Amino acid sequence: MTGTPGGTRPPVLPTLLGLGPRAERRRRALPAGILRLPTIGVDIGGTKVVAGVVDGEGKVLEKLRTDTPDKSKSPKVVEDVIVELVLQLADRHDVHAVGIGAAGWVDADRSRVLFAPHLNWRNEPLQQALSERLRFPVIVENDANAAAWAEWRFGAGRGEDHMVMLTLGTGIGGAVVRDGYVDRGKYGLAGEFGHMQVLPGGHRCPCGNRGCWEQYSSGNALVRDARELAAEESPVVQPLLARAGGTADGITGPLVTEAARDGDPTAIELLYEVGTWLGVGIANLAAALDPGRFVIGGGVSESGDLLLGPARDTFRRTLTGRGFRPEATIVHAALGNEAGLVGAADLARQVARRFRTIKRRRVERTAL
Repeated sequence: MTGTPGGTRPPVLPTLLGLGPRAERRRRALPAGILRLPTIGVDIGGTKVVAGVVDGEGKVLEKLRTDTPDKSKSPKVVEDVIVELVLQLADRHDVHAVGIGAAGWVDADRSRVLFAPHLNWRNEPLQQALSERLRFPVIVENDANAAAWAEWRFGAGRGEDHMVMLTLGTGIGGAVVRDGYVDRGKYGLAGEFGHMQVLPGGHRCPCGNRGCWEQYSSGNALVRDARELAAEESPVVQPLLARAGGTADGITGPLVTEAARDGDPTAIELLYEVGTWLGVGIANLAAALDPGRFVIGGGVSESGDLLLGPARDTFRRTLTGRGFRPEATIVHAALGNEAGLVGAADLARQVARRFRTIKRRRVERTAL
């Protein structure tokens, strides 16, 4: 039975949360009061958990941040952190739903985290667990999908009916927003563009394959290449080493970006190479998906045109049918590192409902 975009009809969410088939397609038909409701977005990563209250215009009213528990990172420990942050915000704001943006694979029903690379979540029923503890409607979403939704609603993707977002960080995350809904694929796993193979037999990727796109166009690729030059004692990398305190381990992505902005030729060349590979992958995606706009976010994108300039040039040179077809635009994301929590909160707004009692039932803090 077909249901929500890209998957089967969720057995629980429509009944409990009021989220029916193609809910995102009907977004603009939601009552104005619902669209204005404040909701909470939570962005969960391997090192930090950020939660924020977001209004109907995508503005973050208050934000809290804490470190991701670093001992076991067990489902219960991370869940406790999420609950505590949400309850703190709910004490001060009249919120109506919670959206969770998780760095990992989320099933098509947006209820389970199938796999999270930095947390011990394996087929974890996160939506049910948090709903029971918080007494709020809760949705769970992949973090790249949440960021893409935020850019489409409030940022660099506004006005475009077919958008692809790429987030360049440690690896490459991705998402597609088409005709007003997030295209999650059959099983909820669409957007893993970083693991397209662009160079057979190339660098080994942690996923187990070789030559994945993110091995050539990501923060890891940028740092790896700079450190390899340092390990080989190349004279061209000495200014970068000086910035890094004289050690290759001190070379980071932000450091290379800063050096490039200051005119360091080696840093500029390193970003140029990452940007070139970015353009190759975008051309491949254009051939497969034919979007109108690519929105580029993530930490590496902070280098601006030092990265996007070569990406655009390579895209135009390698695009299939170049010269005989319309070309997608490539733009920088607008919302920065708040995109994930803003998108998660806005997606949760679709299932928000006003509670009929003044005092909402909440789990006692002693139970945490």
